[in-house]
Amino acid sequence: MMDFSPSPARGASLVLIVDDVPDNLAMLHDALDAAGYIVLVATSGEAALARAAQARPDIVLLDALMPGMDGFEVARRLKADAQTAQIPIVFMTGLTETEHLIAALAAGGVDYVTKPIKPAEVLARMGVHLGTARRAQAQQQQAVQARSALDAFGYASLTVRVADGRVLWQTPLARELLRRHLGIEGLRAMLPDDITAWIQRQQPTLALQPEPPRWTFNHGHGPVVLRLHPPSPEADEGELLLVMREESDLAARETLRLAFGITAKEAEVLYWLAQGKINRDIADIVGSSPATVKKHLERIFAKLGVETRTAAAAMAMARLPG
Repeated sequence: MMDFSPSPARGASLVLIVDDVPDNLAMLHDALDAAGYIVLVATSGEAALARAAQARPDIVLLDALMPGMDGFEVARRLKADAQTAQIPIVFMTGLTETEHLIAALAAGGVDYVTKPIKPAEVLARMGVHLGTARRAQAQQQQAVQARSALDAFGYASLTVRVADGRVLWQTPLARELLRRHLGIEGLRAMLPDDITAWIQRQQPTLALQPEPPRWTFNHGHGPVVLRLHPPSPEADEGELLLVMREESDLAARETLRLAFGITAKEAEVLYWLAQGKINRDIADIVGSSPATVKKHLERIFAKLGVETRTAAAAMAMARLPG
């Protein structure tokens, strides 16, 4: 006999069953409980929406026909709410006409089972959709972590719609840079026409370019460099990732990088060392920990052939203009 219980390593999944006559599904409830799932029950559409918003179930088993708010409307509302939109919905219906099944899928359902309910069938289908949802969630989390990492290293990232330059997503640092340098803030804001036009020119050949295209502007608060990247895996068609960074010291750091054959990050650390900054201050500026800065400095000392901060700073200052 096949085992459809959730993996202990992932923990018990939370299932919300929605039916106006829950006693009719007692056998399914018992089967889910025996398989290791945590089961919640709602007996109306309004209760289902409240339970889903509060508990955020991993999957919803939804009766299609209920008095008052039916299952189709419940599904549409769940999908319209960003907090519950990613929850897979499996409809339970006694209707087998094609138009009802199409309506279930159109409302946001990923699958359906027909009544009378067969617990083994429901468990099997749930396992498939829970696995798909977990993979999608993992990919989304990886994308968010990657974007957050850009913030940590002083890069601000945002997703823009190519057609009109509208900001669809942004990190906190991106929001700050947009406000300070372009005078715009908030989601749904529009990028300036010249930046939008540049994005539109780059899009057709973006995948063929060996380096991310760059655009530099200065509106009186120092230069900012934009780099355009292909969309992240979960982005919709017509969206691109834009990475911003203030680059007021770019030329100086590039001079150090080329002069000493060090990495861009090492050049940044060496530049701030030459400005008299201590490790803790450098860590705050470059978005690393003091321990990481110390490791960078050890590699810098080795490459420069020096043993002290003073010697490294002196060599850097000798290479910098002015």
